Amino acid sequence: MSRRTTLLPSRLPVDPYIAALLATVGIAALLPASGAAATVADGASTAAIALLFFLYGARLSTREALDGLKHWRLHVTVLAATFAVFPLLGLAAKGLVPAVLTPPLYSGLLFLCLVPSTVQSSIAFTSIARGNVPAAICAGSFSSLAGIVLTPLLAAALLGGGAGGFSADSLLKIVLQLLVPFLAGQALRRWVGGFVVRRKKVLGYVDRGSILLVVYTAFSHGMVAGIWHQVTPARLGLLLAVEAVLLAVMLTLTWYGAKRLGFDREDRIAIQFAGSKKSLAAGLPMASVLFGAQASLAVLPLMLFHQMQLMVCAVLARRRAGDPERTPERTPERTPERAQEPAQEPAPEPGTAPRTSPAGRDGRYGRKELRPAGQRGRRATGVRVGGITSPDPPR
Repeated sequence: MSRRTTLLPSRLPVDPYIAALLATVGIAALLPASGAAATVADGASTAAIALLFFLYGARLSTREALDGLKHWRLHVTVLAATFAVFPLLGLAAKGLVPAVLTPPLYSGLLFLCLVPSTVQSSIAFTSIARGNVPAAICAGSFSSLAGIVLTPLLAAALLGGGAGGFSADSLLKIVLQLLVPFLAGQALRRWVGGFVVRRKKVLGYVDRGSILLVVYTAFSHGMVAGIWHQVTPARLGLLLAVEAVLLAVMLTLTWYGAKRLGFDREDRIAIQFAGSKKSLAAGLPMASVLFGAQASLAVLPLMLFHQMQLMVCAVLARRRAGDPERTPERTPERTPERAQEPAQEPAPEPGTAPRTSPAGRDGRYGRKELRPAGQRGRRATGVRVGGITSPDPPR
């Protein structure tokens, strides 16, 4: 009981960035951008998205990602969980429309299932749980790289009209706002990569500020269009319940599926945390491009799922760190080395006292010897060789 208590975190993590996002939503609800202000916000949002994906490309080390290909089975498993199993579960949830989810909320839930995995939290939770951290880094990088192409293609195939229809104009937007900046960052990484790494903290604020601007613009469009009247507290509660089931299913499938495929414990931890996550940083800009004015409702499921996965996986990672499977306790009967141990020394006879050899009292070099009690103060005159004192030589 006490052990189970120590494995739980002292408090569940509430991501400060989620609080900032909610504050941004509140500002958009009270002061939405409209008219000329909306035009300026749209232009700034487009530039922010391009900057985001340029920085993604400049940060991603292609050489490190290619070096991780030697563990290709793990990466294929994570990609299959992210871009195959997740979308199949999203399609299965279509039966919940309209009794549980409204069509706009279902479109957002399905889009959530198409978003790539997150990198930072996957690495953090894998490290806490004592898993394969290098594999988590490579798996998250591969997922982000594949998501640049796969997420828009899957959205075109599965969402259809839910994403505003996929015309040639929509495809051109995706290429210009997402793919071209990303490829430019990769091409210029040789010259700007060092600067990006050195200014990682400052550029992190640029990333988050850009995403906040995208959220403000998307939710302002939603407020002006009046689509927020479609979401009631009851629908919101049902959406949370559906997402809780989705997360539980993915955590279970990634753990036991990886075990069935023969991965060891450290690899299973990396697969579980990388294969069950969804990236808020990558999903929000993509939703803004794909959904347009409907983006505010489309990103709501993703924002809720992001906070839920942080809270659940924080608890799970600490439990994995204390999992008995990591350090199995051996019984004396099962320890093979125990049969080769020397027999235990008998207890000293009355009138004698234990004496430690000159090598020290810890017994690392010599072992305890017995001398009569009357000779305890006598100085040893033997020759010491290798920590063992030989008998006195003949005179």
